[in-house]
Amino acid sequence: MINVNTFVERRNALKNLMSGTSGIAIFPANNEAPMNYPSNVYRYRQDSSFRYFFSKCRDGLFGTIDLESGEMTLWGDDFTMDDIIWMGDQPTIGDYAKECGVATSHTTEQLSEFLVKARKQGRKIHYLPVYRHDMIIRMAELLDKQVNKINTEVSECLIKAVIELRLVKSSDEIAEMDKICDTGVLMHQTVMKNTKAGITEQYLAGLAEGVSLSYGTGVSFPIILSQDGQTLHNPFHDKTLTDGRLLLVDMGAESESGYCSDYTRTIPVSGKFTQKQKDIYETVLKANMECIAMAKPNIKWQDVHFHACKVLAEGLSAVGLMKGNAEDAVRAGATSLFMPHGLGHALGMDVHDMEGLGENFVGYDDKVQRSNIFGHRSLRFGKYTKVGNVLTVEPGIYFIPRLIEQWKAEGKFTDFINYTKLADYYDFGGIRIEDDIVITDNGCRVLGKPLQKSVAELESFMR
Repeated sequence: MINVNTFVERRNALKNLMSGTSGIAIFPANNEAPMNYPSNVYRYRQDSSFRYFFSKCRDGLFGTIDLESGEMTLWGDDFTMDDIIWMGDQPTIGDYAKECGVATSHTTEQLSEFLVKARKQGRKIHYLPVYRHDMIIRMAELLDKQVNKINTEVSECLIKAVIELRLVKSSDEIAEMDKICDTGVLMHQTVMKNTKAGITEQYLAGLAEGVSLSYGTGVSFPIILSQDGQTLHNPFHDKTLTDGRLLLVDMGAESESGYCSDYTRTIPVSGKFTQKQKDIYETVLKANMECIAMAKPNIKWQDVHFHACKVLAEGLSAVGLMKGNAEDAVRAGATSLFMPHGLGHALGMDVHDMEGLGENFVGYDDKVQRSNIFGHRSLRFGKYTKVGNVLTVEPGIYFIPRLIEQWKAEGKFTDFINYTKLADYYDFGGIRIEDDIVITDNGCRVLGKPLQKSVAELESFMR
């Protein structure tokens, strides 16, 4: 469990990283989000950066760090008796301040006064990109800015410092992620045990979400569970399972401490792969396992992505769907017809860790630039790895009829793609295999308990 000293250490580390930078860093907590009227709200989800530096606490709070004096303050208003009647006794703002190791707490009215004074003194207010509309309006009020200026005037130096800290996970964080990965494994195994023809996708998705709520705080992102696996982030669960189809299941859970898991498995509805399915599946599995074996500190993750694409090209050539030199096909972008996404992304307190702070800040730097080629440019993390980075490894092969038809009509990559034979795969769907890894001193480790992924393991488990 993350303890109070950790929050103090994180805030001090941020201040030290921003040494020489003047001003005040402000972190807003998320507010409650109404479903259909103010008192009927969605499950509360704290802002990840607020939680990283100030603990989970509650809605309606702000945390500040004075980058010059080092003073740290929690701002918010105590609940009223009207609130307590409905909610029961609640901690005071002072109680929450103790929870995260902050010595000073004040009201939100005092925060407004504090920020007015700071601006009059010419002090810079540093803040991260704001993604909820109610908070965009509130920050505009607090900082006396136009609403449409809030996310154009964020602090790049604060963004980079927060990313540097959050990308490298401590041993405590890894322990929390191992536990929630175990929950992700149980979600998948629950689906595997109940998959059969005649069952609805919605029923299976509901079973999995129930597991995530029983062992955590719910799903880490909306569950992707579909026979139409060629749609990368298919949000719909409206089909009934049919023998002969593949079921792609991409899902994870979120822990009480705020960390996420993210696994994908693709399973045969009948419990047994056809030879055609097996050929494609084992190509994706080979890419997954070879990329995990490559993972270690100080390796350019973009190169690992390219290796995955090369393995896919070789496997697709073996069944006659591609041709020519595999490395040339990867460089040209021909493999993106089959895998139009990147190998993986950072994982942590967000399932796409810190994506809201800017993908290029998280996944790229001066040494590694994002590709401008379709498919390759969708790689969310490409830079050199460090010990403590947590990444997903998720190669896939998808047969997207509309995309195939478009490329065929444009005559794209005819030296590498056998469009004639692809006609037999329009109803195939898609396959993705995803694991979560942490970069260690000498290589990497897959987080959580083992989750079946070989053809033999899956078929045996589903029996």
